[in-house]
Amino acid sequence: MKEINLHTPIQFIKGIGKNRSKILNEEFGLKKCYDILNFFPIRYIDKTKFYKIKDLVDNNSYVQIVGYFKSIKYVESNKKFRLQGLFSDGDRVIKVLWFKGLKWIEKSISPNQKVVLFGKVSWFKNTPSMIHPEIEQLKTFENQNRIRIKPIYRSSEKVTSSGISNKFFIKVISEILNGLQYRINESLSEDINKRNKLISKYSAYLNVHFPTDFNLQEKAIFRLKFEEIFFNQLIFQLKKNKIKSKKSFFFPKVDLTFNTFYKNNLNFELTNAQKNVLKEIRNDFRSGNQMTRLLQGDVGSGKTIVSLMAMLIAIDNYYQCCLVAPTEILAMQHFDSFSKHLNGLSLNIELLTGSTKKLQRKRLFEGLKNGEINILIGTHAIFEENVIFKNLGFAVIDEQHRFGVKQRAEIWKKNNPSPHILIMTATPIPRTLTMSIYGDLDVSVIDELPPGRKIIKTINMNDSKRLRLFKFMEDQIKIGRQIYVVYPLIEESKKMDLKNLEDGFESICRHFDTKNYSIGVLHGKMKNENKELEMERFVNGKTNILISTTVIEVGVNVPNASVMVIENAERFGLSQLHQLRGRVGRGEYDSYCILMTKGILSADAQTRINAMVSTNDGFKISEIDLKIRGPGDLLGTKQSGVIDFKLADLTDDVKIFDLAKKEVNRIIEIDPKLKLNNNIPIKEELLEFHQNKSWSNIG
Repeated sequence: MKEINLHTPIQFIKGIGKNRSKILNEEFGLKKCYDILNFFPIRYIDKTKFYKIKDLVDNNSYVQIVGYFKSIKYVESNKKFRLQGLFSDGDRVIKVLWFKGLKWIEKSISPNQKVVLFGKVSWFKNTPSMIHPEIEQLKTFENQNRIRIKPIYRSSEKVTSSGISNKFFIKVISEILNGLQYRINESLSEDINKRNKLISKYSAYLNVHFPTDFNLQEKAIFRLKFEEIFFNQLIFQLKKNKIKSKKSFFFPKVDLTFNTFYKNNLNFELTNAQKNVLKEIRNDFRSGNQMTRLLQGDVGSGKTIVSLMAMLIAIDNYYQCCLVAPTEILAMQHFDSFSKHLNGLSLNIELLTGSTKKLQRKRLFEGLKNGEINILIGTHAIFEENVIFKNLGFAVIDEQHRFGVKQRAEIWKKNNPSPHILIMTATPIPRTLTMSIYGDLDVSVIDELPPGRKIIKTINMNDSKRLRLFKFMEDQIKIGRQIYVVYPLIEESKKMDLKNLEDGFESICRHFDTKNYSIGVLHGKMKNENKELEMERFVNGKTNILISTTVIEVGVNVPNASVMVIENAERFGLSQLHQLRGRVGRGEYDSYCILMTKGILSADAQTRINAMVSTNDGFKISEIDLKIRGPGDLLGTKQSGVIDFKLADLTDDVKIFDLAKKEVNRIIEIDPKLKLNNNIPIKEELLEFHQNKSWSNIG
């Protein structure tokens, strides 16, 4: 092989060529040697151990047995022949079967000669067997220097059909490692390697692909996971430093508007967690540098009131504010809530959605331009080019999991310098995921519920208990409570789902006489004015039961609603179930969430239901959700920043995250520009292999 380096295109590697390199690029994104080395095995076949037949267990695993064939014969079945052997390890016997290449196999096997049998164990009626195993003379096996822990790589139909086998990957990666033995430079400083007991980078690559024992393989994986997480965190920290160095508006004072609200309009005591977050925001405002802060809090923890009070600080400093919500219903809810909270204060609050009429828009746009509007609440419509503020100083993005990174950038464009941004999410995010997705943001957490917030009792009921459910609903209505009944609405099956909702409505109407009970219906296909009317009736207590799709997932606040019935709960994601549950328990009354399920549940569905029944803690639920779904699904497709770790696992590698984060913090504190000799390898790695990442231009 010609001299190669990490940037050598894979088409120049012996055995690959132009056609195969094209396929490997299309299927797996493999373009150069660096990519091949980071194409890690998905599992290993252990050829270091020998098993006794009596110790085999029913788990369909690959095993290696030393022994001999006692007999071998042809067996006819349905006019077809197969070869059947009885293999003994001196104690027990295992049946061995072949369906192809029978004559060649028959010739190659000598009865009573010691061989090594390797293959996958199958079981039938508690009896083990092997089909088409590998067979090798014991003497040959002992004499050869071979791979004892065999790596198995990902494949696809297209890759396999082009002649790229697992053996091919083993051969190619082996050649690349031999060719690069002295060309793989360290990417971490000597100090970091010593402190964290990391093996060298070359040794890590060698032992992740071709480990001689599993202890070395573990050390290799630890090193590579650490490095993956380290550079992920370093890029975010450099990016964060760049954002923080950007100048923004200086809000030095807390004045009349804030103080009047605090004294006259705030009719409850803030939690300590809310007060701490306000302090953090206030410090950001006084720094003169741009704030980009993520505010996490469970459903009902009081994030919205914190964002409103932060807006009042901006207004006291003569700046405009806006709040962007993902749906019209939620935007209207915020508008109504803010209007009530700010009653008596001479502030101008306006609402902008896709439904806002043309004449109203014109008046609204003029008010924004001349600074008459203090607070604008709206949907994606706020991002439109013709929405121009006089002096937008502070923006709040609600329900971050519904928006992407691009929308954040759209807000920044609304003023120069860019306004301060507070991003709120009622979907608690696991710590590792927060670090990996929002590492460029400062993070605040409201981990305390307001006093008096009721714990919601969550119960799982099978569909067979429907009459019992109806009796419970009747009892709740008799004592003056209101009830949500929510049906799934999955994009791929909207027609079926709406039919389910309609059938559910009819079923409830049959049981709950409409002369004595008021039943409402709400779904996304309705006109906005009809949606508003139904919600208004429910909010005002005129509707006993509201049958809805997930349009009420976020934002709706009805203190008198104490029961949430979720139909076909097994079809909902865990985060969505938790969001829906959070619509009740907002008043002084005992509250309930009934999860209705049908038939036998899948393992994942059962895990979701069990999690909901066992805890009300959104952060615990988010950890379980991460394990089930992974980061991409958890945050949604709109999150363009979802990381794609090759080895690191957000659920299992919390300790490695902490170690890597600690090292990054140490570097940023001492040498943020990476100018010290010790950090040159780190800087070179960033420049060489992470140029496609968004990170600061370090000097």
